[in-house]
Amino acid sequence: MGFGVLTFVTDEGIGPVELARALEERGFESLYLAEHSHIPVDAKTPYPSGGPIPHKYYRTLDPFVALTAAAVASRDLLLGTGIALVVQRDPIQTAKEVASLDAVSQGRFRFGVGVGWLREEIADHGVDPSMRGRVVDERLDAMIQIWTQEKAEYHGKFVDFDPIYSWPKPIQHPYPPLYLGGGPVGFKRIARLNAGWLSMTQSAKELAPQIDQLREVAGQDVPIVHFHGGEPSAKELTGCRDLGLEHVLLDLPTASRDETLRHLDELRAEVAKIA
Repeated sequence: MGFGVLTFVTDEGIGPVELARALEERGFESLYLAEHSHIPVDAKTPYPSGGPIPHKYYRTLDPFVALTAAAVASRDLLLGTGIALVVQRDPIQTAKEVASLDAVSQGRFRFGVGVGWLREEIADHGVDPSMRGRVVDERLDAMIQIWTQEKAEYHGKFVDFDPIYSWPKPIQHPYPPLYLGGGPVGFKRIARLNAGWLSMTQSAKELAPQIDQLREVAGQDVPIVHFHGGEPSAKELTGCRDLGLEHVLLDLPTASRDETLRHLDELRAEVAKIA
């Protein structure tokens, strides 16, 4: 089981270059970055875990730009989106960004995607929030066509284009590993796309029954990358290992350079207890 971090890189904290180097120096295997294009001033959608929307949501760097900087600054670090809001992204342009980052990183990119939760943000991109699942399905299908076909075309309700050429194609075949975020409502989508699951829970105990449900729907071999949002104690991380997870992402708070480096040292110390 490998360990990485999931975080929000902003204009107020440590930059992606120094963060990538610090992670590799400490033996972490991956860096996943969150995405929000903007936060509407009059947003009324409740924050999923309660309370106000955290400050870091307002200031995130574009994940593809930040991960490109991290790719150049690192050698072996896996680089992922956690998660990319496909419902808010043009599929032709995003397909090119994914393939380009896969090329720049020499095949180290992992594409974590989701349907989004902030309804006003989604609506600002011209998408009816109530249709976001169907929009994501078509955009992912269209991107797969672009990555895998020399002449790609797609004709759906929300995505529609005649045959196109688009290069580069991803280095990884048939395309970078695809992981869908969210809970059990998305398990059929994972099965249909033969994708992995980017799970988000507070504890291994909470995760176990969902894994059983996922495997019933998508098979025993579905890969799981788990974002552990709770206390990263050695006991909790051992519980994750016992579930047979592929990879665990630890929550890295968005902070100043010095505070971030101290926090990485603390995380590494907990991981070392179960190595």
